[in-house]
Amino acid sequence: MRTRDLVVVVTGASSGIGRATAHAFADHGNALALAARGEAALDDVVQECVERGGPAIAVPTDVSDAQAVRELAQRTLQRYGRIDVWVNNAAVSVFGRFQDVSEEGFRRVLDVNVMGYVHGARAALPVMREQGHGVLVDVSSVVGVVTQPYTHAYTMSKFAVRALSGSLRQELQVEGASGIHVCTVLPATIDTPIFQHAANYTGRAVRAMPPVYPPERVARTIVNLVRRPRREVAVGTAAHALLMQSRLTPGLVERLMAIQVDRQHFMRRPAPATAGNLHRPALEFEAIHGGWDSRQQAARRAAGAAAALLVGTAAAALRRWRR
Repeated sequence: MRTRDLVVVVTGASSGIGRATAHAFADHGNALALAARGEAALDDVVQECVERGGPAIAVPTDVSDAQAVRELAQRTLQRYGRIDVWVNNAAVSVFGRFQDVSEEGFRRVLDVNVMGYVHGARAALPVMREQGHGVLVDVSSVVGVVTQPYTHAYTMSKFAVRALSGSLRQELQVEGASGIHVCTVLPATIDTPIFQHAANYTGRAVRAMPPVYPPERVARTIVNLVRRPRREVAVGTAAHALLMQSRLTPGLVERLMAIQVDRQHFMRRPAPATAGNLHRPALEFEAIHGGWDSRQQAARRAAGAAAALLVGTAAAALRRWRR
């Protein structure tokens, strides 16, 4: 599919990957319907996209509300007449030991991160079937393949997103709907405000775990998937390394991830318990970047690459030993 003159819906468009993706499609002159809970931030993104050459409308939406997502699709059709691309991206997260996160917290993460994608697919796919074409992009995560501690609900949700995407691809294959594609994106740690927005019950301040990659890199990947659809694509060298290593030595990677997350995903300073943006939109940090990809993070990125190489070497040694 071409990457110009498309009608694109992006959820979670007020910050992070969603905002960067809106900009990327606007740069190609595409028409946008942008969804998020934060109305003021969403209006800012609309203005930014218009200035970049992409007509855009704001549709305040809580993706956990099925009716609200159906209205998002209807508003898009009323304004533009079709839906060529739908990007499921809205997500929330909660950090905490398993027993310290309430059932309500678990349920909210799954309602947004899983059911929000279900609602998006149910709104988009009937339109795409009628048109005979379309691309549905589901933004998952590398933790949808490799688990990590302290974010149980988020990790579960990202595994579920991969499962949903795969099942939808199979259904479309059986139907013979060759003009409709479902693509899954698996980013590594991305420099977005999700770590400031997340609920946190660990007692420690959260930070982005290095290596950290820019959200624009994910946005470019999503645009390229419209041009050349692929079933799954990882974003970031660390993501590629982890996916490869998890296939070779899953137990080793699981143990190393536990250590890395415990040591590198938190700061030394304490932090009060907070529900973050689980139940209401954030009033600050509504931007593309979270401020994590600094010079200090660049140094940590090099260290992370070295660690990935070390794990790869260990995996190769383990394979030789098994032989």
